Amino acid sequence: MSTLEYSKLTLEANGVATLQIANGTSLNILDTATILELTRTLRTLARNESVRALVIRGEGDKAFVGGANIYELAKLDPDTAVAFITRLHDLCEAVRDFPIPTIARLAGWCMGGGMEFAAACDIRVGSTASHFSMPEVRIGIPSVIHANILSRLIGEGNTRWLLLTGASINAEKAHRWGFLNEIVAPEKIDMTIAETVEEILECGPNGVRAQKALLRSWEAPHIERGLKESIAAFGAAYRSSEPADYMQHFFDRKRSGK
Repeated sequence: MSTLEYSKLTLEANGVATLQIANGTSLNILDTATILELTRTLRTLARNESVRALVIRGEGDKAFVGGANIYELAKLDPDTAVAFITRLHDLCEAVRDFPIPTIARLAGWCMGGGMEFAAACDIRVGSTASHFSMPEVRIGIPSVIHANILSRLIGEGNTRWLLLTGASINAEKAHRWGFLNEIVAPEKIDMTIAETVEEILECGPNGVRAQKALLRSWEAPHIERGLKESIAAFGAAYRSSEPADYMQHFFDRKRSGK
């Protein structure tokens, strides 16, 4: 595997892999370079038959992923918006297609594209310090691609609330809604993930791979259609000035410290 610049990958002798976003941003923000590297790494690792479980995490405990890079989003036009969101789609699909169980370590903030990335994982473990949001509508764009699978996890009503308000929820609500499988004190998150991994390692590796393939095949066909349609919708959002206008409001508030 090629040298990684924006992430770290470890593979233990027992087949447990850990992929960590490490691109030097405080919230592990997803920009194009990071997205492409993570996607390549996941696709390559998926071919390694010795892997039995994959933990995906951010660097530090401030965030899993604080969303896509808004400075990159602000420069998009209809065509480049389609290209950008297709890359993010491919990243989420790389983890959704991963042939063995994937566990998202959700410490701190998990926002936008980060929440979609986590939704594509099999198991999600958060801490009492975690917060979640899909804030795209607050910067003039819709939540797309793997926001499409949130209703399977948290229900249609909760998905509508999350996507239409852009507001955040705490870990307790995320657990109650069904997004988090486990919620523990921050200092116990790694221990809890290790316990989950041990449960997986006690199972037959071929049986687990077969079960993962079946779970993927059992997903409703409308998901694939929704993913395709949402890519076009994201590009169409950039036909008006609304994304630029609302993102400028964000930049102005950030400069003023409000």
